[in-house]
Amino acid sequence: MFEDHEIDFYQSVDGKLDVTYANMVKSDIKIQFFAIYLAQRLEHPNFEHYLTYINIFYQKIIKPGYMKLIKNQADLNLVINGHERGALLTLEGAAAIQGNSLYTHTLYHLGVRMIGITWNYANWAADGVLEPRQGGFSLKGKNFVKECNKLGILLDVSHLSERAFWDLAETSSQPFVASHSNAKAICAHPRNLDDDQIRAIIEKDGRIGITFVPFFVGEPHNETIEQLLKHIEHICALGGQKQIVLGSDFDGIDERIPGLEHAGQFGGLVQHLSKYYKDEWIKDLLHNNWNRYLQTNLPAY
Repeated sequence: MFEDHEIDFYQSVDGKLDVTYANMVKSDIKIQFFAIYLAQRLEHPNFEHYLTYINIFYQKIIKPGYMKLIKNQADLNLVINGHERGALLTLEGAAAIQGNSLYTHTLYHLGVRMIGITWNYANWAADGVLEPRQGGFSLKGKNFVKECNKLGILLDVSHLSERAFWDLAETSSQPFVASHSNAKAICAHPRNLDDDQIRAIIEKDGRIGITFVPFFVGEPHNETIEQLLKHIEHICALGGQKQIVLGSDFDGIDERIPGLEHAGQFGGLVQHLSKYYKDEWIKDLLHNNWNRYLQTNLPAY
């Protein structure tokens, strides 16, 4: 989420934001995930940092008649069937929770509904994908997974080390997501998923968010929409037609795929998809697959 407090989600026309209200309207995006990320330059992240960003989220994003916070299935249905657009509040990295159950419950009460346990490196809960030791979850981390399952906080395995991925798969009683990861068989970046990981998410009926990060898509000069479609096709070939979704990572990237520079350009992606896929499945990719997952795994009320 934005660090520049002057950036305006509703009025930004200077390109500082990839996702704006106007871009959501242009692409008819009904629901957007908003991630709080505590920068690595914070040597000692603490819970107040989360509270600061949650306060900015409520001030800058949530606006009656325009954007509604989705905390449960009832909220989701109000958004799907109404004129407002929806926002889901998430964390990218749980470093400042420090295994404190009170913090986890407080985040839940404030509306956080999905948490990625790590960024790229280790914290108290688990190792990230770039942590040299490539460890798994700590005992506190496994207890955190179980607590999130009970509360109804969705879990995100993007950024976890491979061992931590399998620890979470074994520990979690609920289906989880890889919110912004592609297929390693197509592009061998460590942040992408190998075929066994993809199959595990499919088996649990989780979700895999195809991401637009250029270096997760292809080699230099091959980061194109057509190359992105190869990731989609590979996951579908493994049986993931109902588990694949979009997880752009907009406003978390410095480089972009030509033709997918911001959230107002999904029309171009749809045109490419229409060359190869039927309209009904394109609807699944764009929104039905996410909707089914959220309808099943968010708290009812």
